[in-house]
Amino acid sequence: MKVIDYFESGPREHWLEEIGKCDWGAGAFLHELLSGGTFFEAVGEGSRVLLLTEGEELISFCTYARWDDIQPTELTPWMGFVYTFPQYRGHRYVGLLFQEIQRLAGREGVKEVYISTNHTGLYEKYGCEFITQLKDMDGELSRVYVKRIP
Repeated sequence: MKVIDYFESGPREHWLEEIGKCDWGAGAFLHELLSGGTFFEAVGEGSRVLLLTEGEELISFCTYARWDDIQPTELTPWMGFVYTFPQYRGHRYVGLLFQEIQRLAGREGVKEVYISTNHTGLYEKYGCEFITQLKDMDGELSRVYVKRIP
């Protein structure tokens, strides 16, 4: 398994198609942003889409972005659009995406990465700490976690 950057991958069309197979509304929105060319406008220049792959198979994905669904906020950067395909759940594959984000953040001198979610108990497994609840772009309360980067 390896983590690749969607924007640096050769067959972007293939990976876009794989993301499009996601059965989650936010995944469909990510697909829309990527296929419509509005990804950077929505989440900020320099943002990334990280793909955990096994050969041509997409296992899990997330973004490492300037903005997420909590806007406006001073908190940045964000790990967002975190998704693992159902047949791969339960193996802690998100941890491999966290490792890549930790590597990228460390290289950039970032000390904290934020996550917005409605899940409780998932991100704590990866060393994240719940810090507050904030309203997302739909006006719904969302749990905000921080992952401190050593």
